[in-house]
Amino acid sequence: MGITKNKITVLLVLYINTIGYTQQLPQFTQYMFNTISINPAYAGSRETLSIVGLHRSQWTGIQGGPQTQTLSAHSPLRNEKVGLGLSVIRDTPGFENYLYIYGDFSYSINITDNSKLAFGFKAGATNYHLDREFLNDPEVTQDPFFGNYSNRWNPNIGAGLYLHSNRWYLGLSSPRILNTDNNRTAETSTVEYVALERVSYYLTGGYVFDLTTNTKLKPSALLKATNGAPISVDLNANFLFYEKFWLGGSYRYNEHTASIGALADFQVTKQIRVGYAYEHFISDIRPYIGGTHEILLMYELFNEKRVRSPRYF
Repeated sequence: MGITKNKITVLLVLYINTIGYTQQLPQFTQYMFNTISINPAYAGSRETLSIVGLHRSQWTGIQGGPQTQTLSAHSPLRNEKVGLGLSVIRDTPGFENYLYIYGDFSYSINITDNSKLAFGFKAGATNYHLDREFLNDPEVTQDPFFGNYSNRWNPNIGAGLYLHSNRWYLGLSSPRILNTDNNRTAETSTVEYVALERVSYYLTGGYVFDLTTNTKLKPSALLKATNGAPISVDLNANFLFYEKFWLGGSYRYNEHTASIGALADFQVTKQIRVGYAYEHFISDIRPYIGGTHEILLMYELFNEKRVRSPRYF
């Protein structure tokens, strides 16, 4: 892995996320099917055991471009007011490597006969380290810019609210509440390289409209605000045909970049759903990078006695 490729990837990571050395949780085109990764109050809301795996390959035109894998599972307990979950995210934006392992707890109360409000709590740790091959490069070992990088686990906590019925939802969450800096020397030296894990806030919402007997429309939105980074907005619209096939599009925007996307999900059986999404940048960096691909696989332990209505989100 050459230093030139690493520097190109670093510059693109900094430009896209406009983080000023601030790490954010990875973004997903299919976030509406993987809500547990950003909101612990979602745990148990699907009324059955739900397992989701997702792989995201970003900027496919660049060798060594960012990749993200997630695996999450959550379920209500026998006391259906309580939900438990576990989410694991592996994120490699360039030469940096992040591994997030967090447990989730939720407690729901009935607001009306058809709606619930869930309170959620998330706790776990994040591992951060730099590629050894990158650190061993002569140009890097002689560069004080990178200082004394950290390879360690940092604990963190999060919280969330999730108000929902079988037709709409509204969520507010902060999956990481504590600020951490993964560069040991950043506070005690003049080294410019810091790897900040800062607080992020997510506001999500969606609604399901009946268009015809066999066609539904589900618009949804996500607003993300991170200290030290511009606000990001995701707008999505998905059609559901015959309770089997989702087809839709998305638009993501912040003050420095924008992208459009398309997704398709298919309910193979009552237990299994597969999905694919493609994201394409439409901002100034478009000529320099490729598209982004996502593959999603969902398994749910279907139980007609427990699942009382269709789950659209």
